[in-house]
Amino acid sequence: MIGYTAPGQTDADHLYLEEVLGDKAIAEVKAWNESSLNRLTSDPRFAVLEGQALEILNSKDKIPYVSYRNGETHNFWQDAQSVRGVWRKSSLESYLSADTKWETVLDIDALATAEGKNWVYKGNDCLSPEYEHCMVSLSDGGKDAAIQREFNARTKSWVEGGFITKESKGGSTWLDKDTQLVGVDFGPGTMTASGYPMTARIWKRGEALGSAQEFMRGEPSDVGLWTGVHERADGGREIVVTRAVTFYDNEVFWVPRKDGVLQKPVKFPVPAKSNLGSEFKGQMLLTLNEDWRTFKTGDLVSFSMDDFMANGEIGTVNLVYRPDARSSMNGYGQTKSKILMSISRDVTSAAYEFDWDDKAWRSRPLDFPANGTVAIGATNDKEDIAFINSESFLSPSTLWTYDTGSGVKTKAKGLPDWFDASNMVAEQFFATSKDGTQVPYFVVHSKATKLDGTNPTLLYGYGGFEASMNPSYSATRGKLWLEQGGVYVLANIRGGGEYGPKWHQAGLKTNRQRIYDDFISVAEKLIADKITAPKHLGIEGGSNGGLLMGVMFTQRPDLFNAVVCAVPLLDMLRFDQLLAGASWVGEYGSPADPVEGAFLRKISPYHNVKADVKYPEVFFLTSTKDDRVHPGHARKMARRMQDQGHDFLYYENIDGGHSAAANLKETAKRLALQHIYLLQKLRDAK
Repeated sequence: MIGYTAPGQTDADHLYLEEVLGDKAIAEVKAWNESSLNRLTSDPRFAVLEGQALEILNSKDKIPYVSYRNGETHNFWQDAQSVRGVWRKSSLESYLSADTKWETVLDIDALATAEGKNWVYKGNDCLSPEYEHCMVSLSDGGKDAAIQREFNARTKSWVEGGFITKESKGGSTWLDKDTQLVGVDFGPGTMTASGYPMTARIWKRGEALGSAQEFMRGEPSDVGLWTGVHERADGGREIVVTRAVTFYDNEVFWVPRKDGVLQKPVKFPVPAKSNLGSEFKGQMLLTLNEDWRTFKTGDLVSFSMDDFMANGEIGTVNLVYRPDARSSMNGYGQTKSKILMSISRDVTSAAYEFDWDDKAWRSRPLDFPANGTVAIGATNDKEDIAFINSESFLSPSTLWTYDTGSGVKTKAKGLPDWFDASNMVAEQFFATSKDGTQVPYFVVHSKATKLDGTNPTLLYGYGGFEASMNPSYSATRGKLWLEQGGVYVLANIRGGGEYGPKWHQAGLKTNRQRIYDDFISVAEKLIADKITAPKHLGIEGGSNGGLLMGVMFTQRPDLFNAVVCAVPLLDMLRFDQLLAGASWVGEYGSPADPVEGAFLRKISPYHNVKADVKYPEVFFLTSTKDDRVHPGHARKMARRMQDQGHDFLYYENIDGGHSAAANLKETAKRLALQHIYLLQKLRDAK
């Protein structure tokens, strides 16, 4: 696509591309966009795929996932008529019926039009138990940074003179109807190097935001300081503040109040690598990411909240759940009478119900579809109704209600079959990584697939931040790829959470090459098993997965013929200086550290692309308004490849945040662009 050689091999030559809205940078972005769009959109298949994607995304047959509040279901919905979306609600009875009657609470399209803003809805936080007083988060163009504005959900109107924050990362939460706890940008010295709040403040109704009283402060080197409220069974609300020292090391504090006056914070005496959860029947739940007392990494334990609040100490600790070497906890939710948990074994999951009998925890499995993913959805500690989702690669998502009081399970909603899966199969295999570790992966393909090495195959991976890649139903993947004769592969490489914290921690910092060796082992096995061959094998990943893609095509360009590198990290010697990058030092290591920096230089895609190596044509996707992973990563990598004479494609959405799309129409376009590229490179390849 782009074939001239020019100077630009020093890092300093490309720093102008970090100027997000710089004239020179935007001019280059527009030129790359135009060249790539001309090629991809001129393919006669593009309009077909874009139309199919938009039909799916705009379909009213999507499951309207809900939160359950005070007997009402609340949903955020987007379709062809509601491009930006609408917050709406219904009764539970109506929601469970075939013809749900929705009542609009807030129309984001109408709001954006009235205010002349590119508003992207980022959710709401409403004060229980009435859920009338709400703070609505709105982002300009999809950035992580947003404003919070007070909204009355009963009158469906903005509160005149109500709480409103400035645009910032962070946010606020209700202490009571006249008091907010807030952590946002209050000016110099109030944000961490990672770009998140460093102060916790209490904000009274009628008071100017800048006058909110500071009651805790972190350090500039922290990831952030997060204010929260812990609601007890009796309705009492306690202030809890989390100081994220690193991405994985936390200090959690309870801030007592006496006669309305804040007292000295009391630190929870729990491990730094742990996550404090909800309180159930007096027991505070705690997930361990390191060994503690007699307990192991990956355990879920509990302790008495009353005892801690009495003397600041933790006495007896109780085991709730312990995974074995092949299992992990995917997440849990709390209802009025039970704890519901998703537990996975070799990356397929099941649901369990847990209860506390004042002495010990007991559990039992629940009857939900097997051989896929069962996820605990919306739960509410004031209600017994919970929402649980089940799906697999070839079985559309089904949303169930489960009454933890009666044990009754009811099918609430289900997706239609968007593609014909009757002639397809999903299978799990294991590849042997360089150090002997068995790495699971799933292969989804037609039953008629021949093992002759000619199948266009897309291999997806992420491998970081303890994020599990579970079997899931994707209508667009099925329609735009599987029905086109493609094979889809999901790699469960280390760095994720598929086997708990240890699976993640095995690939931290200077051990990260293990993650890349895992992915390579899967690719090599696909080729050895003649599912595909290098000229028919493509790979895809975004964000941390975009880094994975960059490492793959610079380390093993011989294995792949297509690379979808989305919202990526690629300059690993400057990642900690760009936007939220400083918060990820706990995952990747520090470029300033002699040992960690040397390793990062060794794997950094931007520093390892070479003029004399033949690379597959990479497709870079990013967003100008991504304020999490800086678009400069993709820009600088593209420019360096251009300087060296390598071919690539590039598309940068001017709006859209870290998802690289601000609305469904833009999402459909991006999906069509990706799949046309994959078809051109992998199916059309001779």
